[in-house]
Amino acid sequence: MSQPAATLSPLPVKPTVRPARPEFSSGPCAKRPGWTAEAVAARAFLGRSHRAAKPKAQLKDAIDRTARVLGVPEGYRVGIVPASDTGAFEMAMWSMLGARPVDMLVWESFGQGWATDATRQLKLADCRVLTAAYGKLPDLTQVRKDADICFTWNGTTSGARVPNGDWIAADRAGLTFCDATSAAFAQDLPWDKLDVVTFSWQKAMGGEGGHGVLILSPRAVERLESFVPDRPLPKIFRLTKGGKLIEGVFAGETINTPSMLAVADAVDALAWMEEIGGLDATRARADANFAALQGWVDATPWVENLVAEAAARSNTSVCLSIVDPAIAALDEAAQRDFVKKLTKLLEAEGVAYDIAGYRDAPPGLRIWCGTTVDADDVQALGPWLDWAFATARA
Repeated sequence: MSQPAATLSPLPVKPTVRPARPEFSSGPCAKRPGWTAEAVAARAFLGRSHRAAKPKAQLKDAIDRTARVLGVPEGYRVGIVPASDTGAFEMAMWSMLGARPVDMLVWESFGQGWATDATRQLKLADCRVLTAAYGKLPDLTQVRKDADICFTWNGTTSGARVPNGDWIAADRAGLTFCDATSAAFAQDLPWDKLDVVTFSWQKAMGGEGGHGVLILSPRAVERLESFVPDRPLPKIFRLTKGGKLIEGVFAGETINTPSMLAVADAVDALAWMEEIGGLDATRARADANFAALQGWVDATPWVENLVAEAAARSNTSVCLSIVDPAIAALDEAAQRDFVKKLTKLLEAEGVAYDIAGYRDAPPGLRIWCGTTVDADDVQALGPWLDWAFATARA
């Protein structure tokens, strides 16, 4: 007697609505809505010296717009420096750390990089490293009031952010060094608690890579002018001359030659931010994007936010864990293979690019929900994630 044929599960049906813009990468990030290369080129002083009057004025305009949109207090300096956020943060560390004890806060890969440099390269004598696993925050109550504090406001590779600056003492003796590269323009930065702030154009602004922004409080300037580190500093790290701050760095006189096309692109992004309503509007856009994605996560059984504590969840670099029992039971290598299969399906359909989790993070997804992304695209992405998961799992 013949056996009945096995019943095969039907393949999932593809969604009909596609994200208009599939760029969900966490860096470089999506361009602003309506961006065109022609509009940027029209602003750019190509083939001109960055020291000429008009190009230099555009560099100063980028600085002034940055300060204006972010609400940087009077007396703080804003400068454009080489080598993206990494260059800006390294410049600050090498120029200012060593004057007093240091607490390094680590809960993802970039913070770990700063801690490695502090302990192995700078070889700071009194340097504590406070760590937490991906998706968690270290015990912020343990930071010392007399120490310099180095931390990422938003963990780009873990999706965990500090919920506020209340844990930073108002009467601190040390300086705070804040890597805000995926927090700027999308999260609330309490300037009275921050002395050194760095970020890059290619994150929340959707700008081009290669340039960093360095913001210094008056206390940070005082440190630069009073502390002489016991190590050589390369030219691109030097912020003082003769014991005084090189003010030109914060007036458009860059340390090395910038890309004037990238500068024009940054001005284009900042002008758009001003047009839509400034910081309130840019933060609201990121919040709306995160709400759209988290709403889908809450309704979806196979995925969870990597960050369990809601208050610590990033609204920009949102990291997700695949918790479906069959996938979660696989070893790490097999889980990464599954993520690769899932993300390739989405890329082949042209609906989501570059959303695999960071290579050092737990296997999963990382979806950028920053200011330049549209909430409609985030909402359209959810069904495609379900389709790709079901297809890859089948």
